[in-house]
Amino acid sequence: MSAQIRSRRRLGALVVTSALVLPGAVAIAASSAQAASSTVVITEVYGGGGNTGAPYQNDFVELTNNSTSPVDLTGWSIQYASSAGVSWSNKVALTGSIAPGGVYLARLAGGTTGQPLPEADVVGGVNMSASSGKVALVTSTTSLTCTTGCATANGVVDFVGYGGANDAEGSPAPGPSNTTSVTRKVPTTDSDNNASDFAAVNPSPKTLTSTPPDPDPVPAKIHDIQGAAHRSPLNGKLVGDVTGVVTAKSGNGFWFQDTQPDADPATSEGLFVFTSSAPAVAVGDAVSVQGTVTEFRPGGSGGTDNLTTTELTNPKVTVTTPGGGAGAVPAPTIVGPGGRVPPSTVIDDDSTGDVETTGTFQPATDGIDFWESLEGMWLGIDRPEVTGPISSFRELSVVPAGSGVRTIRGGIVLQKTDSNPERVLLDDLLAPVPDAKTGDTLVGPDSSTVTGVLDYGFGNFKFLVTRTPTVIDGGITRERTAPSSALQVSVATFNVENLDPSDGPAKFDGLAQAVVKNLASPDILALEEVQDNDGATNSGSTGADLTLNTLAAAIRAAGGPKYAWRQIDPVDGEEGGEPGGNIRVAFMYRTDRPVKFVDRPGGGSTTATAVTADKFGRPHLSASPGRVDPANPAWASARVPLAGEFSWHGQSLFVVVNHFSSKGGDDPLWGRTQPPVQSSAAKRHEQARSVRGFVDQILAKDRGANVIVLGDINDFEFSTTTDILVGSGRTTLTSLPRTLPAKERYSYVFEGNSQILDQILISQNLRLASSYDIVHMNAEFPDQISDHDPQVVRVVPLPSWYR
Repeated sequence: MSAQIRSRRRLGALVVTSALVLPGAVAIAASSAQAASSTVVITEVYGGGGNTGAPYQNDFVELTNNSTSPVDLTGWSIQYASSAGVSWSNKVALTGSIAPGGVYLARLAGGTTGQPLPEADVVGGVNMSASSGKVALVTSTTSLTCTTGCATANGVVDFVGYGGANDAEGSPAPGPSNTTSVTRKVPTTDSDNNASDFAAVNPSPKTLTSTPPDPDPVPAKIHDIQGAAHRSPLNGKLVGDVTGVVTAKSGNGFWFQDTQPDADPATSEGLFVFTSSAPAVAVGDAVSVQGTVTEFRPGGSGGTDNLTTTELTNPKVTVTTPGGGAGAVPAPTIVGPGGRVPPSTVIDDDSTGDVETTGTFQPATDGIDFWESLEGMWLGIDRPEVTGPISSFRELSVVPAGSGVRTIRGGIVLQKTDSNPERVLLDDLLAPVPDAKTGDTLVGPDSSTVTGVLDYGFGNFKFLVTRTPTVIDGGITRERTAPSSALQVSVATFNVENLDPSDGPAKFDGLAQAVVKNLASPDILALEEVQDNDGATNSGSTGADLTLNTLAAAIRAAGGPKYAWRQIDPVDGEEGGEPGGNIRVAFMYRTDRPVKFVDRPGGGSTTATAVTADKFGRPHLSASPGRVDPANPAWASARVPLAGEFSWHGQSLFVVVNHFSSKGGDDPLWGRTQPPVQSSAAKRHEQARSVRGFVDQILAKDRGANVIVLGDINDFEFSTTTDILVGSGRTTLTSLPRTLPAKERYSYVFEGNSQILDQILISQNLRLASSYDIVHMNAEFPDQISDHDPQVVRVVPLPSWYR
């Protein structure tokens, strides 16, 4: 299974709060009950950091110095207790000082959702409740012992109880949430009543909510805000009189579009307004918005390579013409034939590094700039064509009609010089996305055009449909390969995706049907992603006999032949994959055909098999099965290859099954770093050199030896990894995927790109009578037995002199 893994979707945005005006508030002259504090006060408490919908990743407490002199906080602490708690051990020690009128930020525990906080003055692990609790500012680090009356306890400088707290200054402050904080209405006012001093509003760390006053907003149109770039030229500015019609709305904001666009196709006419809660607008409303232009980077701390999206935050929204309805929404901008046609091959070819800062923006030629120029806009694609199955994230890759080099079954092929920039992912944030498979076509509920707004998240542009499309079946079915002849030995590779007994009978029965019916019961079956007998349970046991015996029994029950198996248990926890699973590769082989496994003892998890020669100089393995080069650092935290020596009608056949390191950690195709850095590639290159060196040892003893290298190589047929495996000179291996037409070169579909990850390579002696087939039965379908397509080669092992 490829480790190209994503997080789910955007859940929040940066909120910059300026002047805070509360409904019904009136100005009250200072009195003895509402005197300005002469020392440090707690001005904000936020406990929802990192939770669902949170705008910030971390909890925080903000302090303000209301005195005329600096205050040294060294030796002080912020202490927290639950709403009815008596323990105050959850605390953070403070250091440094606050200048007069200054703000001090304590960053506390958090999660992954939301934006990072501004630079903090102190960092601690205090984990506060989002809805109710008690916070004390204390002049020592000694834990409080009070249950109630803590506001007047020795050393307490300020105290805030909020939500359902059993203690407070006066009455508790209003209960906040994941999206709101307890914020002091006026930083210089402390009436000693939390209920009247605080409000539950948008979090605003390191922002004094009463001063300075708002600047005058800059009048702007949406295209002025979006600009011809990846980041807004007005980023951080307060803008006003931004007009448009609401095109779509979510649970925390809405999109609107200018009905009077400029003449520049590089500037988007659509924009997202972040309201943090359900917006009080309807689709079709004409609105005027004031807000702060913000660049939101989705994915939190894990999304540093994502592009930003341009938004308006802390908005003031005026509905100028209500009740327009969907009929008032402007006609969608069409993407594809008859409209804006995306670039056909290039994502970005004019920058090295961060596309947000290069200053080059070319939507006509660069796909990443093309889609950026449509960010936030109301779009339509006429009869979009599905290039990959619906994912577990409910995302569906589509292209406009007529796009790219298409596979024989309707996908789109990833090539060395073509990453298919016309692809976009339909996403279910606003409406359900239907189940579909490669080769299907979509139409909208009322016409052939599918409509939605364009967003970005977690390494991809997202087309957020507002109504569920209808699927027109493309008609592809699961392929079946031809059986081998009496003279041929058939050898298959199959990634069985973390197989272990806990997967249940359905998984084993499905794999068995695939082996018997789709792969025609191959003579030799090389398996990847076989787990130990208790799967993800980290028991320390590494045996996989139950896993393999269960699969062999399921094949028999499906009407297939009897299979025996060979493998070597790895060292517990040493070879990557799902924790506890002890993933490995293995061989299965038929016992009713002339193929024989040549057993030679001596193989072990850390013992390398060697290539020896018999008295006639013919190569053999010192241990069969045996592991290839296990001490090589290339295999650290990776699956060590397994070599097996087979015999077919008296001729030796050497098979090496592999599962190279995944692409996890590589930059996304649509990230801010261009070209994407493939940080994982170097390790696969070393792994390929290790395997190639082993093959060279066999061919050095007999250039005509029958050798097959196969498995999940986790790299493309055009990659350097494959070049290394192929080798050069008179002992090259043939990469069988390279022998196919471009439209047939795929065994895996990722984000709608059909691509090769699994490969079979054969030595020259096997080329004469070979036939090869990638059996498309998994990767194109949402109901997969595995996420990889298996493949099979049928060969006739010949004596070396035959060449």
